[in-house]
Amino acid sequence: MHCLVVLAHPLADSLCAALARTAVVALERGGHTVELVDLYREEFAPALSTAERASYYDGPYAGGGVEHDIARLQGADAIVLVFPTWWFSLPAMLKGWFDRVWAPGVAYDHADDLGPIRARLGRLRHALAITTLGSPWWVDRLVMRRPVRAVLKTALLGTCAPQCRFEMQSFYRCERLDAQQVQALCARVDTRLARWGT
Repeated sequence: MHCLVVLAHPLADSLCAALARTAVVALERGGHTVELVDLYREEFAPALSTAERASYYDGPYAGGGVEHDIARLQGADAIVLVFPTWWFSLPAMLKGWFDRVWAPGVAYDHADDLGPIRARLGRLRHALAITTLGSPWWVDRLVMRRPVRAVLKTALLGTCAPQCRFEMQSFYRCERLDAQQVQALCARVDTRLARWGT
């Protein structure tokens, strides 16, 4: 498979960066081709432009500033998203990537009557979201009811790539990890991606 690993964390020495490197190595070892999309290192501009938003309904989509990102998304068989959960939401950088790249004419089409949208990412078969949180598991799962998972699984992949198999690894209390615990989390990512096979 051709896999995108999308990293959205500003610090090069972060836990997310280590998990993304682990994902790249695991996928390459499995025989897949991999593109690392490091949104901060690439200085991706997350704000949806006036022209882009205006073309959402009066297409074609004016996505000239993200043509390369669109091509990478459309060429992917699998995607791994690595990001921190901040305030029980996606980081602005990753949210902007979805806003600007997962656009009409790219990830979906609007229905003529503005009813349910029609999926366009038919090639995408596997998706794994890897996220780090400072909070304990029970706050995310029992109090907040996993809002990030719901957005990714139902709102994004559920409508743009309904055939895609979605998985999520949420790592909690990540502000207190020692080197051995970081290694253990990386091993869990490696094991999960080894299941994707070749």
